[in-house]
Amino acid sequence: MFDLSGKKALVTGGAVGIGRGYAIALASAGADVAIVDIDDKVGPITAKEIQAMGRDSVYIHCDVTKADQVQAMVDAVVARFGRLDIAVNNAGIAILGADATLEQKDWDKVIAVNLTGAFLCCQAEARQMIAQQAGGKIINTASMSATIANCNASYDASKAGIVHMTKTLAAEWGTYNINVNCISPSYILSPMHASTPTVVRQRIRDLTPLGYVERPEDLFGPVVFLASDASNYVTGHDLMVDGGHTLNAWLVPLGRALPPRVSPAQEIVQLKHDLTAMGLPFDADGINPDLHPEIADVFKAAFNL
Repeated sequence: MFDLSGKKALVTGGAVGIGRGYAIALASAGADVAIVDIDDKVGPITAKEIQAMGRDSVYIHCDVTKADQVQAMVDAVVARFGRLDIAVNNAGIAILGADATLEQKDWDKVIAVNLTGAFLCCQAEARQMIAQQAGGKIINTASMSATIANCNASYDASKAGIVHMTKTLAAEWGTYNINVNCISPSYILSPMHASTPTVVRQRIRDLTPLGYVERPEDLFGPVVFLASDASNYVTGHDLMVDGGHTLNAWLVPLGRALPPRVSPAQEIVQLKHDLTAMGLPFDADGINPDLHPEIADVFKAAFNL
């Protein structure tokens, strides 16, 4: 039921972080996976990792905000694999800043990558799946920020748009046996959070019922479920994968009766892998203070660090 043997897949934003995790999960379940990204250094490395697992893989450069590049990307996947069965649209960015002073160009860029880019990918992927007349699975990456206000308006709006776009496309394309769903993660220890201070990670643990910071590995099961026959009657669904973080409305830490399933050292295994693949240094906690300091600065200001 969860077997993806012989299936052909693509993952946008697939070089590192959540996207690499999705690709590894799909390949582990038996799929051949194309890595789609703009990182021409790390993308091919990830494709080679998939090949080392005994699956076919190829790296394809694509700016998802450009419709012609998106169509060329889908065409390249089909040329390599013969068809497209599973498409995971994960490419995304965040540009942080106070909404009262956020520049329009930054708003436009976030919406262009996160929402318009996902739509252009869905559109090209669906056209291919419709032509094949064999159905397919399209999976978009949303965020818990589609449900709670925890970042800024551009990011939150783009992810809320993903959720409702997913529902609309699911309604339209069910007639072709195409399932369209999305996944909403919590804070993920990917390179985007490589500068996040350890005190912030501990606060996330304290306010998350399952007690640890989410890793790309925690999305392996959800993406395989939505890509496989196990989810054939699931469409238009936003699968929240947040360790219960959005359930917590208390003003104090939740406390624990048992140790979490994942230790702080286990949280950062893939983060360290990704930073190594990117050729970047990091400390014992997997922190590189120079990778995304703008994200760390927001946390430091909130925590008076």
